Amino acid sequence: MNFRALRSAIPIFTLLFAVVAPACGEEGMWTFDNPPLKELADKYNFRPTQEWLDHLRLSSVRLNDGGSGSFVSPNGLLLTNHHVARDELQKNSTPEHDYVRDGFYAATPDQEMKTPDLEVNVLVGMQDVTARVQGAAKGARDDTGALEARDAEIAAIERESKDKTGLRSDVVTLYNGGEYWLYQYKAYTDVRLVFAPEEQAAFFGGDPDNFTYPRYDFDIALYRVYDNGKPLDTENYLKWSAKGAAPGELVFVSGHPGSTSRQGTVAELLLERDVIEPQFIEYLERRVDAEQAFQKQTPENAELVETNVFRLQNSLKAYLGREEALTDKVVLAKKEAEEKDLRDKVAADPELEKEYGDAWDEVAHAVDLARPEMPKRILRRTDSQLFSFALQIVQYVVEVKKPDGERLPQYHEAGLDSLRYQLLSPAPIHPSVEKLYMTTALTLAKEKLGASDEYLQAILQGGDIDKTVDALVDGTRLGDPAFRKSLLDGGEAAVAASSDPMIVAARRVDPVWRASYIFYRDHISSVFAAADEKLGKARFAVYGKNAYPDATFTLRLSFGTVKGYPYNGTTAPPFTTFYGLYDRAASFSDKAPWNLSPKEEAARDELDLATPMDFVSSCDVTGGNSGSPVVNRDGELVGLVFDGDIESLAGNFVYDGTRNRAVAVHSAGIIEGLRKIYGVGALADELEGKP
Repeated sequence: MNFRALRSAIPIFTLLFAVVAPACGEEGMWTFDNPPLKELADKYNFRPTQEWLDHLRLSSVRLNDGGSGSFVSPNGLLLTNHHVARDELQKNSTPEHDYVRDGFYAATPDQEMKTPDLEVNVLVGMQDVTARVQGAAKGARDDTGALEARDAEIAAIERESKDKTGLRSDVVTLYNGGEYWLYQYKAYTDVRLVFAPEEQAAFFGGDPDNFTYPRYDFDIALYRVYDNGKPLDTENYLKWSAKGAAPGELVFVSGHPGSTSRQGTVAELLLERDVIEPQFIEYLERRVDAEQAFQKQTPENAELVETNVFRLQNSLKAYLGREEALTDKVVLAKKEAEEKDLRDKVAADPELEKEYGDAWDEVAHAVDLARPEMPKRILRRTDSQLFSFALQIVQYVVEVKKPDGERLPQYHEAGLDSLRYQLLSPAPIHPSVEKLYMTTALTLAKEKLGASDEYLQAILQGGDIDKTVDALVDGTRLGDPAFRKSLLDGGEAAVAASSDPMIVAARRVDPVWRASYIFYRDHISSVFAAADEKLGKARFAVYGKNAYPDATFTLRLSFGTVKGYPYNGTTAPPFTTFYGLYDRAASFSDKAPWNLSPKEEAARDELDLATPMDFVSSCDVTGGNSGSPVVNRDGELVGLVFDGDIESLAGNFVYDGTRNRAVAVHSAGIIEGLRKIYGVGALADELEGKP
């Protein structure tokens, strides 16, 4: 989560991002309508054809739980990371079978496990709708009116597309509002687990090795996507490279980077450094401490929160890295120089200065307005799935009665199918975990915001946190998806009449939530949106479209080469091997978190230990790229992104090609592990296209 993601509504944030200046070297998360053809031709004598680009795009997928993936067989087999699949493995686990810890394999189709609420999106259409969205705001009374007009037009475009095509339809903001694109997705919801290794093999080295390299992780998982009850029959899948990536080779990453702030103004970056990063770090530290204490109480508790602890520790390490980058004088000087370059070029042209010269002052004004609001926007939370359901249901039944363009953005007609799919998920909800999360969040909010905060008052009504949370969680029926469905189907009358304590609390919170949303939208988001659009247009005027937009969890293409980098006074190798896995385990006396899984230990003598296991490339990636395929010039899969190195954490703000690296599992290592560690030769055969 970054500052730009915090500008709009809670809890679902509209992401507004900026255009970057012309990219240098291998920098860039390029949209598929504007791939870096000149850079590739000039530097690598390679020009991907439209057919090559279309095939890669249609073979790539976005997972609604925050990761990426790709089709790797004509029968709907989908490759992603173990850590991306953790939620679904956890949701399918039982007291008898911990699939996160022990792994899973479906030897036959009837053994494949249906995921309860996973949605897979394939980008099948893109259309530039900039003129229509920007045109809707012309003549608006003020910034707030312009924002409302754009939002209403976006809702209309999405609804028209959904009605006409049946496809999930999202209007994506790019280049600070310099462009708007309609992205049309084929959505699949029948997704079944096929294979995952044990957690220890997938996350060897644990949190200490996270965001580092060299690595020795077998961080893979495989789903199968079904369509109309049958495995998806598709021509758009990535053929497997048996040899995988080689040092010095040109490679590409096709995935869905979540968010970056590389072209935030200096004022925005200082707000990140001084307010947002510290607040999130304290919040994450508090949650990690609370959940680790909960883990220690019983083995059952440990199993219930292990996936969330993993996620929180991952986020905490990322935020600490971002905070370090923002306190680095070199990074800040680079951002100041970039901003000065653009401002000087705008000032040198009287027409540009008249049109866009005040954009930076407008952003700085919006930052000043946002500064006191940020703690509330970060800390007003319950972290409860049950309360989230309650608030969404309370809002849903009201919003769907309004004209589409007047609704809160998360309730636009085009997105309701996906929203209802999530609201009616049959995944189990554990009361003890709900109480832990909710108590931790409310306690921190009370400490920081005070007991008189109106959001807390609406939930607690002056009562004790522990007793209130117990009453809410123990008394609610929202853990039952059938009950949630009855409220949605019963509409506003059913929700108004409900005595369910979570619904009653959500009814009290909703006016507070809406007042906060409206204030922020009218006084801050609208100012940002107007200033951002000016900055986007200024960058187009100065630099042209020789640039890529900041990440928005939409499909992007990155390129780079397989190569090591300087670290710790030496050089990191371009790839690691199974030799290194066993050496690192032995070097730590096989003690956690560097212990081998039993299957890895048993397979030592069977493996070709010289087989590459993990590797690094200079491809530009960030959070959300987990599970992205790495392909070669021939479009063959040579690897699977699962991490970045510690130096890449500054990549939210700047890209440093000398040290930023994407860390991936090697395709040769995947096949070696499947065949010799896990004995799943049939699955390896399907990946390699063998009969």
